[in-house]
Amino acid sequence: MGWIERQDEELTARVDEALRAALADRRIVGAVLRVARDGVLVARRAVGLADREAGVPMREDTPFRYASLTKPIVSVVVLGLVDRGLLSLEDPVTRWLPEFAPRFAGRAVPITVRQLLTHTSGLAYAFLEPRDGPYHAAGVSDGLDQPGLSIEENLRRLAGLPLAFAPGTRFLYSLSHDVLGAIVARVTGEPLPEAVARAVTGPLEMASASFTPRDPSALAAAYADGAPEPVRMVDGIYVPFAGAGALFAPSRAFDPRSYPSGGAGMVGNAEDYHRFLEALRTRAAFAPRRWIDEMLRDQIAPIESPILGDGWGYGFGAAVLRDPRAAGSPMNPGSVRWGGAYGHFWWIDPVARISAVLLTNTAFEGMAGAITRDVTRAVYGV
Repeated sequence: MGWIERQDEELTARVDEALRAALADRRIVGAVLRVARDGVLVARRAVGLADREAGVPMREDTPFRYASLTKPIVSVVVLGLVDRGLLSLEDPVTRWLPEFAPRFAGRAVPITVRQLLTHTSGLAYAFLEPRDGPYHAAGVSDGLDQPGLSIEENLRRLAGLPLAFAPGTRFLYSLSHDVLGAIVARVTGEPLPEAVARAVTGPLEMASASFTPRDPSALAAAYADGAPEPVRMVDGIYVPFAGAGALFAPSRAFDPRSYPSGGAGMVGNAEDYHRFLEALRTRAAFAPRRWIDEMLRDQIAPIESPILGDGWGYGFGAAVLRDPRAAGSPMNPGSVRWGGAYGHFWWIDPVARISAVLLTNTAFEGMAGAITRDVTRAVYGV
């Protein structure tokens, strides 16, 4: 799509202040922000540094490691296969991956495609458990570490661990989309990156978005929260988060042997991801409208989760706002949002007709820190 641009000077001044504060407080190293209202680009900014040590300024077209921004893209691919009758939401995983049969309470139990899409599968993430937890002990990768690891080996390790709960009974953010990526490859008979390119990034002309950087030297350097300033990530760094923490290996993006993680493996720039968000908001013809409606609708009510926060439910690949007052959010009911572990945050508000994406190179501030609240409030002027 070609963007129509009409800068909202008051909104831009407010987001500028939020970004300046984050830089001045040394909570982030750099960021790119884009905000559109009713399809018109009303604010766009690139601030700070893409590579602090080399003195490389952030650019609007700087590519980032998308991390969990990958999930909604893969969700669209899955729903496209459902629309074509090649896959069913009620299919058990073992129909497509017979070797993947985790157990609960000592017995194998079916997990459905629907439960993978909604993170009600009983699977988990290593970054949500203590460092001596079972996922760490088994060497399960979150799709952020262990360069060169194959999907077959990671699923073997994952399937050997008991499920956290009976599928369909709770919400727990998880490696479900990595399993979905393997299912997509099995159903289509092509690698996940090719299926994603065919269904999403190709039709939307998202030239920078892929599982392998087009220009590795241009990729934003990755940083982790630190004092007095963020620290540059190296392979094996452990970054604390919410009483647990994640292992990162930035070099994973450059290793062609690394499996294409359906939950965390893509790279790309802010404009391309914004194009994807606008396509979702407007129900563009690149994907079946009825399934995008389902994707952006709360699928797990009445299930609640502290991971989602008060007032939030979950659709197919993103959180859905049930109650703005309970959530303390200026967004309208039915808004959807999510983030990415390398430091990203996005949302779509269907009532205000807003789509916005904030990519930073600092984890976890850019995903769940004060900058996300400050930018959101700045956009709504509250």
